[in-house]
Amino acid sequence: MAMTTFPVILCGGSGTRLWPMSRGMYPKQFIPSLYAPQESLIGATFQRLTIEAGFEAPTLLCNNDYRFLLQDEVDRTGIAPREIILEHVARNTAPAIAVAAFSIAADNPDAIMVVMPSDHAVNDVAEFVRSVRRAASVAERGRFVLFGIKPDSPHTGYGYIRQGGEIAVDSASAYDVDAFVEKPDLATAEAYLDDGGYFWNSGIFVLPVSALIEELTMLAPDVAEHARASLERSHKDLTFRRLEAEAFAKCPNISIDYAVMEKTSKAAMLPLDVGWSDVGSWSSLWELADQDENGNAVRGEALLKDTRNSFIQSSQNSMIATIGVEDLVVVQTPDATLIANRSRAQDVGKIVSQLKDAGRREQQQHLRNYRPWGYFETLNLGDRFQVKLLHVKPGARLSMQRHHHRSEHWVVVSGTALVSRDDEQKLVCENESIYISATQWHRLENPGKVPLEVIEVQIGSYLGEDDIERSDDIYHREAHETK
Repeated sequence: MAMTTFPVILCGGSGTRLWPMSRGMYPKQFIPSLYAPQESLIGATFQRLTIEAGFEAPTLLCNNDYRFLLQDEVDRTGIAPREIILEHVARNTAPAIAVAAFSIAADNPDAIMVVMPSDHAVNDVAEFVRSVRRAASVAERGRFVLFGIKPDSPHTGYGYIRQGGEIAVDSASAYDVDAFVEKPDLATAEAYLDDGGYFWNSGIFVLPVSALIEELTMLAPDVAEHARASLERSHKDLTFRRLEAEAFAKCPNISIDYAVMEKTSKAAMLPLDVGWSDVGSWSSLWELADQDENGNAVRGEALLKDTRNSFIQSSQNSMIATIGVEDLVVVQTPDATLIANRSRAQDVGKIVSQLKDAGRREQQQHLRNYRPWGYFETLNLGDRFQVKLLHVKPGARLSMQRHHHRSEHWVVVSGTALVSRDDEQKLVCENESIYISATQWHRLENPGKVPLEVIEVQIGSYLGEDDIERSDDIYHREAHETK
């Protein structure tokens, strides 16, 4: 790996096929222990190409809505990203990769960039690092390398790459790309598997930065122009670099495959054998998980009788029992439960679309809602009352705010709260409480070094999250981000 190599991690993606665990405001890449114990998919991605292994600090691209979830993962894993770039609107992979290329080129135009989604699983990290180094040696010669996965089943959820002739490179077995193929039907996927010359498109790229910019300018000039402009007009916001929204919104909504890879003569494919999965459905999680003697993968509390080849996941403090079933996916959360045939796991996104069309909260939010200061969780909800748990991180504070339709009673159950109420400030310790009447300006802050947990009882005629008037917010959030 003679050239300087910059990891680029695309931190977006909604993960709709992993509903009800994955939601619009809390997508799959941020969910802890979804794939590995005590680890999120994005946290695992951070650890693959490290500074200790000879790579540069990662460049992270993220939708604005997920920036604080991403910052929490950065803090938790202790990485120091080169830059966190925020997209105000989603514009697919080509504009995001173009922005990253222009950003890296400003520091090192001769660099190689390794583009990775944040929500994939890789079992053999050491082999992945070796494969990236082999791919970088191919990219040094001006080729745009895409990793291909040798199929082990006739999968209909992936795009395919048809292998071309071998490229003569000393340290790598790379191939020309003969064709890109859309997601096939089952019969076609079976034919591809029998053929042996087709690979799954992993969506992981190793690209020479300057050559990519040249090709983008020629093949996708609208992407190049507006991506460059949005970066040039960007500004810092806390720990983030915020792209200029108007310019970025002008970028076509297009993938890097359509914009460049399917048009360029420089595309190359390098086989990747590292135990890869895009963790794209509950059936893929079943395949990755440890299974019992009956082929069942169980997470949480479950009692199974005459059950085979099923994925069962229960929520905390709850149990699932099954009798005489097979090939099922059963996933329970506190506010929604999915029951599906495992062969139909790819169709979960259709349920999410129905929930969205119906305006249902369950497609967007959990009962636990994450905020930059921590999270709140709805414990009970009645006609004119609501009970929540507020979890405030050490040193964090909520905005100064007031409500017009509800009063609040706060009871501290752990930690110490610093409460601002109109013109007074008061320390409220464990097992103490304070009352906030409607229209009073107030703020909750954690001045300590341990998490603060507060039970909040709301009483009023309207309890929606949009009944908040703010005079100060250290996190620079827009009004819609707090609903």
